[in-house]
Amino acid sequence: MEISLDALPEDTAALRAIILAQHRQITGIAAANRAYEALVQALKVTIARLKKQRFGPSSEKIEREIEQLELALESLDTARAAADPAPDPEDGDEEAGADAAAPEERRPPRRRGVPRISPDAPRETIVLDPGERCPDCGGALRLVGEDVAELLDFIAARLKVVEICRPKKSCRDCECMVQTPAPPRPIPRGMAGPSLLAHILVSKYDDHLPLYRQGEIFARMGADIPRSTLIDWCGQAAAVLRPLADIIRAEVMASDRLHADDTPIRVLDPRKRRIEGLERGVKEGRIWVYLRDDRPWAGKDPPAAAYWFSPDRKGEHPQSHLKNFMGILQADAYAGFGKLYEPGADGRPRIREAACWAHLRRDFHDVWKATGSPIAFEALERIGKLYDIEAAINGASLDRRHAARQKDSRPRVAAFRTWCEHQLTRIPGKGDLAKAMRYALNRWDAFALFLDDARVAIDNNAAERAIRPISLGRKNFLFAGSDAGGEILADAMTVIETAKLSGLNPESYLADLLARIRQYDQARLDDLLPWNWKTLGRPAAEAA
Repeated sequence: MEISLDALPEDTAALRAIILAQHRQITGIAAANRAYEALVQALKVTIARLKKQRFGPSSEKIEREIEQLELALESLDTARAAADPAPDPEDGDEEAGADAAAPEERRPPRRRGVPRISPDAPRETIVLDPGERCPDCGGALRLVGEDVAELLDFIAARLKVVEICRPKKSCRDCECMVQTPAPPRPIPRGMAGPSLLAHILVSKYDDHLPLYRQGEIFARMGADIPRSTLIDWCGQAAAVLRPLADIIRAEVMASDRLHADDTPIRVLDPRKRRIEGLERGVKEGRIWVYLRDDRPWAGKDPPAAAYWFSPDRKGEHPQSHLKNFMGILQADAYAGFGKLYEPGADGRPRIREAACWAHLRRDFHDVWKATGSPIAFEALERIGKLYDIEAAINGASLDRRHAARQKDSRPRVAAFRTWCEHQLTRIPGKGDLAKAMRYALNRWDAFALFLDDARVAIDNNAAERAIRPISLGRKNFLFAGSDAGGEILADAMTVIETAKLSGLNPESYLADLLARIRQYDQARLDDLLPWNWKTLGRPAAEAA
């Protein structure tokens, strides 16, 4: 709405109408600008994700960049929803388009994701019945149909006190005293019930919520639980679950193919002097994960993850973890694994190495991102074609995977090797690009192993996904309190992450475990493993 300053009316009401109209126009333009800004940020997130999927960078720096973009996008979308709360016409609101903005002020459509609700979620039906008689004439009403709409609501979490009363009775004839024995508690002499302990463990180790924050939440619910008590409950509950964690570890090590990875974790070390702050009183421990996952080739063994803690990254730790393992290990080029691949007395290695193409691809991506090298980009394109083939056969049978790799992947892998050997004669030998190529050529048998064995994955991303919760947890706590705290972390993660791999709700699973395990036949603990738990009938946690 453009008005010449020379043509402004003298009437106050007319001027007021012009000002109001321009104010509405400016407000609409401002809202549209915020919407387009959110759209730009959304496109940035999409581009970052596509680059990650295409070129494979999985460094924590790239992950943090994507997370920051997503947080910014969330904030912008929230502001946009506040400025334009009306739903889109396709959402079913017939009045949504009644006051549509002018074409020059039209905003990009706001897309809402449709929530997916589990069929097991509790439901409540509210019937708004108009009655039996017509409000106009008083005639009898008959049912001709009904409109049903769903509203997703939240039941606020709350604590409850369970009083266990055990009456004492005496026999009138023999004066014998009779009383029902007290039921076993998840923690001896502890006040916490199994569901509360499960909530604390999952909140700390899966939702990355430190115990002091949990204490603040419980205080809002009406229970002031000292942090020291929460710490005791957490440690003792993890100790109750340790026998099951050990069984999961044994199951994982009985496999003949494993993914492996590790990540640092800071641990308090009282032996170090704290002269220049906290850094002087910590050391760098390590969390190791070994993963069995046969789902990409439709294997029958259930997926499982085994975690270990070690006070440092010496090679003796993975060598101890894998002392009884025989088969194929897919991991990075960590030197501590090297001894495991050495030939035995019979001239054959006990463990065969499978290399990670994602790790190799990441090296080329770093060069391409830093220098824009066309050679690095071509390497990414060649490796990307292999990933396209893998995406098409993910979850397929062994025969189909093997046939596709022989027909489509093997020629491309051979061509990639020839291409690397040729490029090494043309590029500086000490550059990062040459290092990446030599890294592949020097470990070629490990990189080509997936062609001969359809059970082997093309990369080690499964282990990197399994170790990522530890990386997320580091952002919410500064350090583990001791080596024992690192071991508790490994025990809890072993049970929780394996439950998630089995498609279970880890909180319901842990609540049922903690209610059963102390009185369960220790010789039959295999029944409580995540992949067997579903067959036990209705879980105690859900029955309550």
